[in-house]
Amino acid sequence: MSATTTRTAATGRRTLGALRILLAAAVRYGAITPAAAPTVKQPIPAAITAPPVAEQTETAPADLVADEELPPLADIEAAAESFLQASEQARVADRARRAARKVLDRLPAGRHGRFVIEYVDNAREIADLESIRAVFAAHGLGDVPMRRSAPSLRVSFVGLDNPAA
Repeated sequence: MSATTTRTAATGRRTLGALRILLAAAVRYGAITPAAAPTVKQPIPAAITAPPVAEQTETAPADLVADEELPPLADIEAAAESFLQASEQARVADRARRAARKVLDRLPAGRHGRFVIEYVDNAREIADLESIRAVFAAHGLGDVPMRRSAPSLRVSFVGLDNPAA
């Protein structure tokens, strides 16, 4: 099986999985009845399905909409599909970028054919935690206060037959 065929098959399985998730949500929120939900003729093998969705924790964003304010199911489906496609494209682009970076990082600065390779300082600043810890220790302030990063959005595929859906 070629790489293109494998990617196409994986995309089809992801799309099928997304459809199952969205149908389960439609049934759960009463948009359609279980009897009216279309059945998917090609089941997703257990080896490629995602684990059950974990319970929401306090890491969920604070500005979630209430159940009665949910956008139309078609909008949710479109957003989920768009998100998944963009995520896959980003992964492919990131792999290509890392492979190119392996070659480029070893080159000296200067002109290389049609391209100029430069090494420039990054204007982005990050906290030097070791220095901060030393200042805190020198002044008896205890541990450096830390905060958690913002929660990450994760879209997973689960089937209609999943009891957690």
